[in-house]
Amino acid sequence: MESRMSNYQVLYRYTNALSTALGYRDLMTRLHSERVRGLSEAIGTRYGLDGTALDILRLASSFHDVGKIGTPDKVLLKPSKLDDDEWGVMKKHSEIGEKIMLSTTVDGSKMAAKVIRHHHEHFDGGGYPDGLSAENIPICARIISIADSYDAMAVTRSYHRARKHSEIMEILHEETGQKHDPDLMYIFRGIIESSPFKTTDT
Repeated sequence: MESRMSNYQVLYRYTNALSTALGYRDLMTRLHSERVRGLSEAIGTRYGLDGTALDILRLASSFHDVGKIGTPDKVLLKPSKLDDDEWGVMKKHSEIGEKIMLSTTVDGSKMAAKVIRHHHEHFDGGGYPDGLSAENIPICARIISIADSYDAMAVTRSYHRARKHSEIMEILHEETGQKHDPDLMYIFRGIIESSPFKTTDT
């Protein structure tokens, strides 16, 4: 047990420098990742993840957007909606993130890298990069997808306004079974109302 925890602590510290670097390029993305980690850990704990699985979730959620280090500034920092070509470039961040995590070669990096690669897959198979569906998507990736979606809509960015909590929950409800795992959404609805990461309705 101590050896396993030590491996993940080493991996987290090793990759934390990358998160810091990303923060200098785009502070909003780094702060977003920290909130996604908090929400993901709450969902995962309620779901019953523990041990290695929870370690993977913590690590992958912290660095799910680390691949944006490889996204050109003209796309990453564009103050308006992305066009189709730019969106195609942006979508590469999950694959870049996988490669960055794999490059650490620390024990545990392979499992975390797989989650990072698949955190934009959709439950109905309509996501990217591989079009995985349902249980073929790693459970930790399915969890991060929900936390990522909630926080992305809760915060104002240059290309969209922050949505109210009730608006976000309505959108997530509509996306359940399409983008998001219905069982995990049930858990999320049970924890978000008392979560410190819940946004307001004002």
